[in-house]
Amino acid sequence: MKELLVLFSCLFFLAFLIPWRFRHYCAVLGWTFIVLFLFAEIPYYLSINNMLYPVMAIISVPFLLITAKHLLAREMLVTQLSTAAAVAFLIYAPFAYSPLGNWLISVVVGQTEWMLQAFGYPPVHEAWNMISRNNFRVEIILACTGIQAIAIMLGVISAVKTTIRQKVLGFLLVVPTIYILNILRNTSVIIAYTEQWFPYLPEIAGNGEFGYESFFWAHNVIAEGLALLLLIGIAWGLFRLIPDLADFAIRLVQLYTSDVRKAFGRGT
Repeated sequence: MKELLVLFSCLFFLAFLIPWRFRHYCAVLGWTFIVLFLFAEIPYYLSINNMLYPVMAIISVPFLLITAKHLLAREMLVTQLSTAAAVAFLIYAPFAYSPLGNWLISVVVGQTEWMLQAFGYPPVHEAWNMISRNNFRVEIILACTGIQAIAIMLGVISAVKTTIRQKVLGFLLVVPTIYILNILRNTSVIIAYTEQWFPYLPEIAGNGEFGYESFFWAHNVIAEGLALLLLIGIAWGLFRLIPDLADFAIRLVQLYTSDVRKAFGRGT
């Protein structure tokens, strides 16, 4: 069911890229299915004590309402934002819906195992997508490859017109940086989990599975916090490289915050 929500969102965003009369309605449906997917994921994230994505799901509702309003009014900024989302899906879809995704996972598994070996924590290769150490197993899924963050950031670049030089430099800033640091992220999380570095506050971090607390702190708190800082850093680099992108981001934030203020009777 959840996979279908992502697929429908992808299809509607790709339809939005086609210049036809109903393209903006397709974008609204694309965003709608993303929001539905976020809500469908809430039980899973609550089961692993991850509160970030449930909060994102709640915030996504007013975002969707504002986005739909401006899309139907043909507002250029929100149209550009939807173009960025569509391009991100265009990059992500081949990995999500073809054997290319499993190939990428297997490559990431191999490189993560090499990194673990290099750091002196030899792993056991249990399966094409499974790494274990000290009787703790970690499954590498598509979300562990960095492809989603790469697709999103490349989509962001597409939101504004850029020169060939800006496209190339933007690609080089986004893809190698995210990919390499993601391998380091996987490696550090596996080490912390299998070595049980953070067995703290089981009443908050535990889920009934032995040793899960270390995974919670390493993956859900430290790694996600550092990943957020990394994306902010990459965004800053892109803003320096593509000034029009910075201007687009500022005007987009102003548009959404203005609508939020109006909703609470604080705008004009």
